[in-house]
Amino acid sequence: MNRERTIVLWCPDWPVLAARSATQLPTGIPLALIDRGMVFACSPEARHLGVRRGLTVREAQFRCTDLVVLAYDPALDRRAFDPILDGLEEITPGVAVLRPGTCAIRARGPVRYYGGEPAAAQAMLDYLHGAGLTEARVGIADGPFAAEQAARRGLPGPGTAPTVTGRLEPDPGERIQRVRIVPAGESAAFLAPLPVSAVAEAGLGTLLARLGVHTLGQFAALPAQDVHRRFGAAAAQAHARASGREHEEIVPRTPTPVFDRGQDFEPALDRIDQLAFALRSTADAFVQALRERTVVCTAVSILVSTEDSLLTERTWRHPRWFTASDLIDRVRWQLQGDGRADSGLRAGVVRVVFSPDQVDAVANHEDGLWGSGPDERIHHALTRVQGLVGHAGVLTVAIDGGRLLADRQRWLPWGDDPAGSTGNVSARGPGGFGRPWAGSLGGLLPATVFRTAHPVTLVADDGRSPGVDERGTLDGEPRRFAPERSVAGSAGPDLRPVLAWAGPWPVLERWWDTAAGRAVHRLQIVDEGGDAWLLALDDDGWRAEARYD
Repeated sequence: MNRERTIVLWCPDWPVLAARSATQLPTGIPLALIDRGMVFACSPEARHLGVRRGLTVREAQFRCTDLVVLAYDPALDRRAFDPILDGLEEITPGVAVLRPGTCAIRARGPVRYYGGEPAAAQAMLDYLHGAGLTEARVGIADGPFAAEQAARRGLPGPGTAPTVTGRLEPDPGERIQRVRIVPAGESAAFLAPLPVSAVAEAGLGTLLARLGVHTLGQFAALPAQDVHRRFGAAAAQAHARASGREHEEIVPRTPTPVFDRGQDFEPALDRIDQLAFALRSTADAFVQALRERTVVCTAVSILVSTEDSLLTERTWRHPRWFTASDLIDRVRWQLQGDGRADSGLRAGVVRVVFSPDQVDAVANHEDGLWGSGPDERIHHALTRVQGLVGHAGVLTVAIDGGRLLADRQRWLPWGDDPAGSTGNVSARGPGGFGRPWAGSLGGLLPATVFRTAHPVTLVADDGRSPGVDERGTLDGEPRRFAPERSVAGSAGPDLRPVLAWAGPWPVLERWWDTAAGRAVHRLQIVDEGGDAWLLALDDDGWRAEARYD
């Protein structure tokens, strides 16, 4: 069975190269990357002085007193390798990332384009050398594992002895030796003398060594069924690799599309109406690029740069998805708030960039068979009004965090997400429920919440208003209730019998602060008319906080 020919490009010591580039450390300095207290990777200079992977930090520094120690950052590896992949995809498509610093390519396409495996390998090696990776190697074999081993065990030239400083100086004639091609059908013979640790994990490698299996050839000679039955699926996969019969396929990476759209202005624009007109084509291109990928933008970040070097960036959210007109409105609101469209700016704008913060499939936002009905008409009407009066001119309510019901109501501009960065809810948690609110009302919430709690009358058996003692219990059972408070010298309100009550529940806020502290005791009652009320007792007496309709 013919195995797919694979090209593997390997950059030795990639984590070290990425860390050295990020920290701008000069070459020639011994460097080690530490992960969980152990050496994860080290530079050739450090290895020449005895540092090895798996050593503790203390042992590594004992062997090399000049060792520079940095923390290993896997995200940095991936981020630094992305530009290399982008450049490779310009000369050959279908690059698959095995790990940062190592990638694989199906050999058929590049070989046919460049006219042979040596020419294809040389073209890729030329690109890597041009990118500054002079130590890169290329391996070609049947399957990615054999090709990677060929790359790692290239054919070095004669001039690779370490210098006095410990740095490996490549020989000028060694470059062609960094390509190793294993002929088709000979991968098993190439892998046979390699140690079994090249394909097996530590535990399996130790076990195989105890059984007298030290090379991949010896491991491949074992019956495949017996290996699977005795050691499991992972060992069976390792056995297939050792036999040159690996089943892994090269899955090319899918480059992340870049939807950012920006526009520079020279000279700078100092009027918002000019800016809106000039940005129209950029906004259209931004929306069209998303539509071509069958996605829409539900949250966008807008970066505005002015000629006085001021950068403003804000994330805007939309109740549906952004159109070009919506983007222009957000730029205007970001620059002037609720100012008029023809107002001037404090400083001229030199650059505007649209970046999608959240995208969603367009199918989730398509109209139904009979349209989206009243919701769409309401959205268009409110958006139109908002475009005339400004971003903060049309408000909607959202549930926030808090203990008293009036505190949980928050007004925010139409289209803003309560959990988004455009509001101040982040201090209390998304939707107000990011943190526990001890003393908040649980269960079903009242339908009518009074913006300002109004005084009520609540009396006990002895005709006085019940209070709450130091233990948090009522000193009298509620008997009669009126939704307004009696005034001295008047006939008094019409008191209704109380059919049921529950509570009280204390709400103590900032008890350590005499100026800002608040102590409230809540009580639920049901009057004779069947109305349920949420009452609160504070320093001013009983007040109605809400009513259950």
